Amino acid sequence: MATSGYSDLRDKLRSMPPGRDDYQASNGGAGRKRRRRESDDDECGDHSDDSGELREQEAHRVRSSVLQKSIFAPEECARIEEKIDEVVAKAEAGLYREHTVDRAPLRNKYFFGEGYTYGAQLEKRGPGQERLYRKGQVDDIPSWVHELVIQRLVSAGVIPEGFVNSAVINDYQPGGCIVSHVDPLHIFARPIVSVSFFSDSALCFGCRFQFKPIRVSEPVFVLPVHRGSVTVLSGYAADDITHCIRPQDIKERRAVIILRKTRPDAPRLDSDSPLRSTPVERAPALKAKRSHRKADPDAAHRPRVLEMDKEENRRPGGQRRHGASADEHRKRDANDDKHRESSSRKVKMRRH
Repeated sequence: MATSGYSDLRDKLRSMPPGRDDYQASNGGAGRKRRRRESDDDECGDHSDDSGELREQEAHRVRSSVLQKSIFAPEECARIEEKIDEVVAKAEAGLYREHTVDRAPLRNKYFFGEGYTYGAQLEKRGPGQERLYRKGQVDDIPSWVHELVIQRLVSAGVIPEGFVNSAVINDYQPGGCIVSHVDPLHIFARPIVSVSFFSDSALCFGCRFQFKPIRVSEPVFVLPVHRGSVTVLSGYAADDITHCIRPQDIKERRAVIILRKTRPDAPRLDSDSPLRSTPVERAPALKAKRSHRKADPDAAHRPRVLEMDKEENRRPGGQRRHGASADEHRKRDANDDKHRESSSRKVKMRRH
C-alpha cells in the first residue's frame, strides 16, 4: 500500500488537519475575522438557542419514527454470521451473478431478490435517478435468510408475511462507512428493516460528509445499534432526514441485513433507463486508403494546383481565362518543361 493511503478511515479522520476556524485563529488577520464572528454571535445570542432547539425538535422526530427490538439471541447471531461468511466465500469464488456483488473500500454489498443502481453507477446523479436491475440479474434471496431472519421477524410481529422481496447484506470492515442518504422513495416501500450482526455500532442521522480529507459533521441524532437488534425506520426517519454510518462507528467487523419491499411501479433499467445498460454500438473506424503511385521527391517544393484552378482552366475550345495571350502560355509551358527535366535529373542523381 502507498504510504499516503489509509486502510482504516478512522485513521484518516484522526490525521486530518485542524479545522479552518482553528487555523485562522492561530494567524493574526484571519483570527480577527473569527473574533468578529464570535462577537456577532454574542450580540445575537438567541440565534444559537434557536438552532439548538430546532435540532432537538428534529432529534425528537427521528426518535419517534424509529422502532428497535432485541430479537436475536447470541447463538442465533452466531448461526446467521456463519451463513454470512458463506456468502462472502461464494462471492470470492465468483459463484454469484454479476450484479449480486458490489465492492467498495472497507464495505461490500450483496444484493438478493432485487438490486438497484446508485451512486457512481448512475449517468445522471441525484435523487430519483436510481433504477432496479432487470429481473434475474441478481441472485434470489437465500433460503437461510427466509428461514433464520425473515420468518423470525414475522413471528415477532415486526413485518407481515410476504412483505420482503429484497435483501441486502452490507459487510463492513473496521473504519468502513456508508455516506448520508435516504433509501430511494420511488424504489422502496416503507418501513426499512435492518438486523445487525458481528458487533455493535451506531446509525447517525442528519450528518454531512466532506472528503479530501474525509470529515463528518455532528449528527442530529445518534442511534446505538447492537448485535442481534432489529431497527425499523419509517415516517420522518426514513423519508425526511438522511442516515449514515460514520467511519469511527465501525470499530470491528460488522454486517447488517437490510430487508425491504420494492414498489410495484419502481422503474427498471429496461424501461426509460438513464444508464447505458448495453454497450453503445460504434461505427467501424475508416481505414486510410493507400496510393500505389510512386512519390515525387520534389512535389513538396512545387506550388500546389488546386482542383478549382484546374476546373477553371478547362474551357471549351481550349480557351483560357482573363484573355491571356498565346505567347504567355507558350512561355509558361516551356518553363514547366524545364522544371520537369531538372526534377528528373535530380531524381536520377539521388538514386545513384
